[in-house]
Amino acid sequence: MRAQIYLWVSMSDGFIIPLNGLATGKNEFSWKVGKEFFESFDNTEVIDAELDAEVVVEKSGRYIGVDCDVFGSVMVECDRCLEDLEMPVDVRIRLSVKYGDEESSDAPQEGEREVVFVPEDGVGLDMSQIIYDYVCVSLPMQRTHAPGECNPETMKYFGAPVVTEEDQAEGENPFAALKDMFK
Repeated sequence: MRAQIYLWVSMSDGFIIPLNGLATGKNEFSWKVGKEFFESFDNTEVIDAELDAEVVVEKSGRYIGVDCDVFGSVMVECDRCLEDLEMPVDVRIRLSVKYGDEESSDAPQEGEREVVFVPEDGVGLDMSQIIYDYVCVSLPMQRTHAPGECNPETMKYFGAPVVTEEDQAEGENPFAALKDMFK
C-alpha cells in the first residue's frame, strides 16, 4: 500500500510533514520554494528563487526516514559586478526522525542520515529551516559570473581589464601578455 500526498503550501502553512497520522510506507510531498520563502528568514542575499522541494517520507513502525531533494536556481548578486547572477541548486537532504530529547553524542558517520529529534508529542516536522539551511550552505562563498560575463561598464571602474571574445578565444595562455612585445 503506497500513499501519495502532494501538498502545495504557502509560507503561512509552512513546510510541515504531519508525523501523526502518517501512513505506513512511502508518502510524497512537493513544495515550491520562492522569493517569499527566503524573505521570511530575512535573507537579503537571495534576490529571487525558483526551487522545487520533493520529499519522500518512509514510515515503518517508529522509524521515519525523510529524503528531500531541492533543485532549481536562485538569483544572487555577483560579487564582482553587482549584477544579478543565477546560481543552480541541487541539494539532497537525508534525515532520520527520532522521538524524544536529543541526548545522543554520536556524530553521524559519512553516508549516514542526519538525525532530527522531535518531541514525543510532536505532531509534525517543519522542514522550512532545514531546507533553508541546506540551500544556503550549498551556495559557493564567491559568487561571480564566468570570465567575460560581468557587466563591462561596472568592470571598467575596478581597473580590471575587460575580457573580449578574442581574449577568451586565446584562453589562459601565460604568454598572451608578451604577444605585442616584438611588433
